[in-house]
Amino acid sequence: MLEKIVALDKYLFVFLNGLGSETYDGLWLLITKQINWIPFFLLLAYLLIKNLGWKAFGFVMLFIALLLLVGNETVEFCKVVFERLRPCNEPELKNSIRIVHQSDSFSFFSGHATNSMATMTFVFLILRKYYKYAFLVFLYPLIFAYSRIYLGVHYPTDILTGYTVGATMGGLFYKGYQYFIKRKSS
Repeated sequence: MLEKIVALDKYLFVFLNGLGSETYDGLWLLITKQINWIPFFLLLAYLLIKNLGWKAFGFVMLFIALLLLVGNETVEFCKVVFERLRPCNEPELKNSIRIVHQSDSFSFFSGHATNSMATMTFVFLILRKYYKYAFLVFLYPLIFAYSRIYLGVHYPTDILTGYTVGATMGGLFYKGYQYFIKRKSS
């Protein structure tokens, strides 16, 4: 069963990775760098401050920092445990895929997918009562994590696992944040 999943994962990766072209490589290299998303993060910070105030925003940032720390450590632990080669380093795939970015670390699972989904789940759960279209924050992890397939450094299961772990962590941290805020106000 696991062999079939791995084979399907590789097949789907080759298909999705093959959709790219040199024309768009530069764009996807920009998309995959977190620093290029700063205007989006500033917009989210503005919306949070506007609706929560500065003090609560400080607590939100503290929870996000802890969330990213736990997410990064979880991802790095799993990469060392599973030791799955990235597609760009997989000998059987090297000649049949587009490698736009090279990375020597292990693949399973994606830190980009985990951290982007975790933070956007957390932010969404806060902003949903203020904005009807708060769900649009999930475009960020979708685009951001897909860039990793496009560039040749993650399989689809790396991304989907990262999304699952990230959404779970984001939800749990939101529950912790709610508990903290309620205790702080009483």
